[in-house]
Amino acid sequence: MAKITKSDADADADAQLDGAGVPTKGRATPTRKEREAARKRPLVGANTPEARKASRTAAQSQRERARIGMLNGEERYLMAKDRGAQKRYVRDYVDARWSFGEILLPLAGVLLLALLLNQQLQANLTLAFYGYVVLVIIDCIVFTSRLKKKLEAKFGADNIERFRMYGSLRSIYFRQLRTPKAQVKRGAFPK
Repeated sequence: MAKITKSDADADADAQLDGAGVPTKGRATPTRKEREAARKRPLVGANTPEARKASRTAAQSQRERARIGMLNGEERYLMAKDRGAQKRYVRDYVDARWSFGEILLPLAGVLLLALLLNQQLQANLTLAFYGYVVLVIIDCIVFTSRLKKKLEAKFGADNIERFRMYGSLRSIYFRQLRTPKAQVKRGAFPK
């Protein structure tokens, strides 16, 4: 049988080990119980009252920041239905004009009160209210057709998104209750 000789690499490796054989990890191998205990974590997170209070406070401040951002019209905080350059243009156009729809809801409240107080005027008031609703619908049709022409001129005829219902519903709300809030003054139409 041939005698096995060590190569130079083997000799260098033995020199690094100082002849002690296999190097150790420097610590004992943990038992299974110790490994499982190290892996355990609470399912919900920190369960202390201070941690829950801090979590609640952080979530509340984040929600408040998002609410303020949405009201101010910051793009990243807006809902999907309100995002985009065209929707901003529609909001600005609606907010810059007066519309008949803005007083539709208060008028409906007054109509209900009047119907409760005076039964004799019921037919006339109902007919007048229906006439006003028709006027609001005509106003919405006219302004959305004008708005479509402006959108086509600004964004191109092929790139127009659905805007008619969005603009019409926004024009019916009180100006103060619109979300996001009006960013332009009355009469300051977008260019």
